[in-house]
Amino acid sequence: MAHSYTSSYPSSTPIDAGIKAYFEAFYKTSDTPDAHEEYAGFFTKDATLVMGLKVGKGYDEILNIRKGMWAQVASRLHSPLKVYPFGEGAEEVMLHGKVAYTLKDGRKAEVDWAARANFVKNESGEWKMSFYQVYLDSAAMANAK
Repeated sequence: MAHSYTSSYPSSTPIDAGIKAYFEAFYKTSDTPDAHEEYAGFFTKDATLVMGLKVGKGYDEILNIRKGMWAQVASRLHSPLKVYPFGEGAEEVMLHGKVAYTLKDGRKAEVDWAARANFVKNESGEWKMSFYQVYLDSAAMANAK
């Protein structure tokens, strides 16, 4: 059975269907090892990505962070569980999920994560993230078994 990237949206506040579809495509791409350019394309040209202590601004820096995220990882599988919008018509959300890693040395870990994302629509009407910050316990990778 294929993995589902569908999240629940427990808030009674509606969220744009385009953002829901965006997240499903984003996390599927995030779990694809060689999709570095596609991953960076989910962001606006001047976006900020904060991944732990790493901060990238703009396409090139986001692309470099993305490549670094795969340096020690053989596979990863995101399970975005819940998405919470900040009010009706909000273009900012908080997320909660889990990610399972297999490292290149064979060790495995599963980590809870949370994130904050801000969206804008580009000229073509596509949603893009202008800001994305992920909060997770980086020690989980070091303690992988």
